[in-house]
Amino acid sequence: MQTTKKLTPGRIVLYVLLILFALYYIAPLYVMVSTSFKTLDEIRSGNLLSLPNGLNTDSWAKAWSSACTGVTCNGLQPFFVNSLKMVIPAVLISTFLGAFNGYVFAHWRFRGSEMLFTALLVGCFIPFQVVILPMARLLGDFGLANTTFGLVFVHVVYGTAFTTLFFRNYYIGVPEELIKAARIDGAGFFLIFRKIVLPISGPIFVVCIIWQFTQIWNDFLFGIVFASGDSQPITVGLNNLVNTTTGVKEYNVDMAAAIIAAIPTLIVYLVAGRYFVRGLTAGAVKG
Repeated sequence: MQTTKKLTPGRIVLYVLLILFALYYIAPLYVMVSTSFKTLDEIRSGNLLSLPNGLNTDSWAKAWSSACTGVTCNGLQPFFVNSLKMVIPAVLISTFLGAFNGYVFAHWRFRGSEMLFTALLVGCFIPFQVVILPMARLLGDFGLANTTFGLVFVHVVYGTAFTTLFFRNYYIGVPEELIKAARIDGAGFFLIFRKIVLPISGPIFVVCIIWQFTQIWNDFLFGIVFASGDSQPITVGLNNLVNTTTGVKEYNVDMAAAIIAAIPTLIVYLVAGRYFVRGLTAGAVKG
């Protein structure tokens, strides 16, 4: 028989606090969305929390296709495309490299593997600013400076340490007896990886894809340092748009541009966010 929980004073206070915190975190998003649909006259005459008189999408169209981002006025569209060209291959490559490395560190240990894994862990906590100069020199030597492929290379190098950590911790939960039994049956390194390990890796793949997509899409430092002109990502384009003023400051266009830049990560979290924590904890307990 199901019992109904009583609304005690303590529980009422808890619910009120949760609602207040939720409103506090939702308020900036509400202001951004409502302002993006307002005209400049509404913004000047109203207040931040007022609703727009109607769904005016002119600011969205301008932010996408005709807003000035420096000396050009093509909106965020080319920057959005650049980010897609960068983030998709960078996420896929770093995720599959992390899966392969995690498989090796978990079940095919070799002399010095623990030391190498420790070095990768240290790489996870190196600040972005530390790698700027050596990475710029490396990109210059490879002829990848100021290119989209150069940004892909940077994010793959920096992200592989994280994906390796995630996959290694997940694969530790795979019984060693299963791997040994496959070896006895004649399965080799790649066959075990393809037939046994990869089919059970769905949850951790979701974790790494969400992690890497969010980190790479939202990155600004690498984009502003290692890219220029036609290869700059959307974070740089958004910064240029917001800081470019030709006459009146159009806050509605700025808000629409910020939401456009955030939409892909919001979609990723809405579609697969519930699997994120599940994937992180799936390999936390062995046996």
